[in-house]
Amino acid sequence: MSLKIAVVGAGYWGPNIIRNFNQISAAEMAVCCDQDTDRLKHIKNLYPNINPVTDFDEVLKDPTIDAVAVCTHVSSHYPLAKKALEAGKHVLVEKPFTAKVSEAEELVELAAKKNLTVMIDHTFEYTAGVNKMKEIIKEGLLGDILYINCSRLNLGIFQRDVNVVWDLAPHDLSIIMYALGMEPVTVRTVGMRLLHPTQEDVAFVTLGFENGAHAVAHVSWVDPHKVRSVNVVGTKQMLVYDDLDALAKIQIFDKCVDNPPHYDTFGEFLCSYHYGDIHIPRLKEAEPLNVMCRHFIECVESGKKPRSSGESGLRMVKILAASDESLRNGGKEISLK
Repeated sequence: MSLKIAVVGAGYWGPNIIRNFNQISAAEMAVCCDQDTDRLKHIKNLYPNINPVTDFDEVLKDPTIDAVAVCTHVSSHYPLAKKALEAGKHVLVEKPFTAKVSEAEELVELAAKKNLTVMIDHTFEYTAGVNKMKEIIKEGLLGDILYINCSRLNLGIFQRDVNVVWDLAPHDLSIIMYALGMEPVTVRTVGMRLLHPTQEDVAFVTLGFENGAHAVAHVSWVDPHKVRSVNVVGTKQMLVYDDLDALAKIQIFDKCVDNPPHYDTFGEFLCSYHYGDIHIPRLKEAEPLNVMCRHFIECVESGKKPRSSGESGLRMVKILAASDESLRNGGKEISLK
């Protein structure tokens, strides 16, 4: 029996979710809800089997709907997800989970109380490249991780209700935490309002980890070139993940720096550099959204905890809230403990 799905929001991201659920035999992409009738007509033309509705209450009252995917502006995630959970529907929410920590906490508690699945669309946790990166780090091929540098740059799209950190950084923060298997203990954010009058459109988010490792995420809506890269520096080797490189998304560089343990002169202080080969592992590619949608269905049917669970969404919102606090205080380091 197929899982019957309703998607709320037919704007920017919703059609991608609709397309993928529509391709999965274990799901029935049944309803699309949006207040924009033109968008609903567009979806209906693409998928004649989908029932278009403008009233979210119709979705909630339909006993045949098993799950709701919320693909709307961040400010509406909480009320829509809460209503869906209260109506007994499993919920998939576009990132970030909610606009406030208290809202995320409430939704996690409500889902647990009703024994329902809540999953966050941290898409990059379902990419072949990020999973290969996680595997390489876990096997210790890079040695101890010293530093991670992420860049997510583009010209647009400007959001009206969140700054660039809330819009773009969840991708990189989820990659960092998922690949390392660790949560940061501090966050420090410096941002700029270059073109946007009320929201930071460029920012640098620095994370500190208990083991001494650091990560920096550079996010921007105002750069001329589209960049989607992650550099991981280890004590043995270094790794580059370039999501825009179709042929070599992951490259492992046999490079490292040897520091002399003791030195008496500046000449002795100079580090020795090791240069070796570049290894490009083969990846078995699949569309991440399709993998994510299939995982959601599996978790609903089996009751197992999703990879990008409500709890992981809550952790993300806590980091984003601390990032805002840091911005308000001139880039002050904020403890996450």
